[in-house]
Amino acid sequence: MSATTAEDAGTRAPATTPLGRMTALARAELTLLRRNKGTLVAALFVPLALPFSTRTAAEEMDLAGAGLDVGTLVLPAAIGFSLIFAVYSALVGVFVVRREELVLKRLRTGELRDAEILGGAAMPAVLIGLVQCLLLTAGCFVLLDLSAPSAPHLAVAGLLLGLVMCAGLAAATASFTRTGESAQVTPMPLMLVSMIGSGVIVPLELMPDRLASLCELLPLSPVITLVRGGWTGDLSAYEALGALATAVAWTVLAVFAVRRWFRWEPRH
Repeated sequence: MSATTAEDAGTRAPATTPLGRMTALARAELTLLRRNKGTLVAALFVPLALPFSTRTAAEEMDLAGAGLDVGTLVLPAAIGFSLIFAVYSALVGVFVVRREELVLKRLRTGELRDAEILGGAAMPAVLIGLVQCLLLTAGCFVLLDLSAPSAPHLAVAGLLLGLVMCAGLAAATASFTRTGESAQVTPMPLMLVSMIGSGVIVPLELMPDRLASLCELLPLSPVITLVRGGWTGDLSAYEALGALATAVAWTVLAVFAVRRWFRWEPRH
């Protein structure tokens, strides 16, 4: 090997991987997230506080008639709140603000691919949501005397699908959000519909059959159904596959919307 070749080999920059690039971007995004006190409070503390109100409401419901108890009501609700606030709502703001600050545009000029940019930006919120869900599960075991899940694979599948789906829906919502200020408003319709109609506050089992059938098609409904069914063990194979298919369909729809309409530069 010639001296020039050896020198070139020694000075050549090390090859990067998609995971390494996403991790570096996620670290930078986490630093920015810590500086945004409003987003940090909404992502960290709101999902931890709301389940207490759900427990109070549970005392006025006929849970036994639906085969539920306080634990199997509060735990899926707590996970739902975490997905809504820590992942979906927080990420809408992240994507919009980074776009308006031209961060996304600058990142696209480097070696990062579009999926890596969105994935790296979403990683901190997704990890926060995951850790919150695990802590809330442990808290329900201790405080509500929750039993072990009858079908843990359903609960795990529901949680993982929920994390991916909410990140995708956040990017899709950001596609139609003009400014950082409006990013506080555009997530509200999906958030309210999910809390009211997806079984977060009122279980689908307590709704009229026709209304419950309609609410089963909402984005967060299959996640709550799978998590709750993972503990109760009441989901049939047909119901579980239906919930999985609905969650995957919403995830695919969100990815399509992002690929079709996501904007990488500020709207004028």
